[in-house]
Amino acid sequence: MTYFLRLNYWLRALTTVEQVLLITAFVGFAICALYITIEDHDVLFILAEAVHFIGIGVLAFKLIKERSCGGLSLKSQELTAAFLVIRLYCSAVMEYDIHTLLDLFTLLATLWVIYAMRTNLKMTYNMEMDDIELLHILIPCAITALMAHPVTSHNYLNRVLWALCVYVEAVSVLPQLWMMQKGKIVERFTANYVFSLAVARLLSCAHWILQMFDAKSYLATALGSGLWPVMVLFSEVVQTFILADFCYYYVLSCAEGSEVVRLPVGVV
Repeated sequence: MTYFLRLNYWLRALTTVEQVLLITAFVGFAICALYITIEDHDVLFILAEAVHFIGIGVLAFKLIKERSCGGLSLKSQELTAAFLVIRLYCSAVMEYDIHTLLDLFTLLATLWVIYAMRTNLKMTYNMEMDDIELLHILIPCAITALMAHPVTSHNYLNRVLWALCVYVEAVSVLPQLWMMQKGKIVERFTANYVFSLAVARLLSCAHWILQMFDAKSYLATALGSGLWPVMVLFSEVVQTFILADFCYYYVLSCAEGSEVVRLPVGVV
């Protein structure tokens, strides 16, 4: 116990720069470990989608058990539903596979969460805390999708929609993080859900990064050339590091056995 307490004090005493360096080193180590242990890197993307679905399941369990959606961002759920709808459409017209099925299950679970928050649990939803304008997120994503999208043989609209899906997914968690930042204290079920998103993002990020080292040059052949492959990688890295700081304090709270995650000023 003394060892864990000392480790906890040491981690909490780190400066912001030291925390960033530690998180970067951990993410790099995790990606290297995945590269060594998993031969088929496409499995990582399937795992990422499965973890996301499990995270939604944790969230649904919270809503059913506690009959409250306190601390949960409806706007993040709506953004999640939006990019899943777009991705399902693109998967159906471009490549129907196991990803399509996993996305369908996740979308159905997300729609149930949205329905519950808008009806039975509406009185427990804190609208004042969830105050990010969705248009401020969607419009930049749409403009970026028009400028940087796959250069493949698929229909132009489908290629732009696929890019839009990637960019919206990258920032879909921002309303949730902003809401947690304002509250400073995150209860366990919500924290578990956000942590599952972080794990899913790490797996997805590892999937795209490791494709660069595959002999088939997947990024070049499947995604095309130009700015798009760079933007895909950038979006994945952004998603991972958006959530990494929260995970730092999530792990500390778990080590302490705390029922909540306490966030200092300026974490997310």
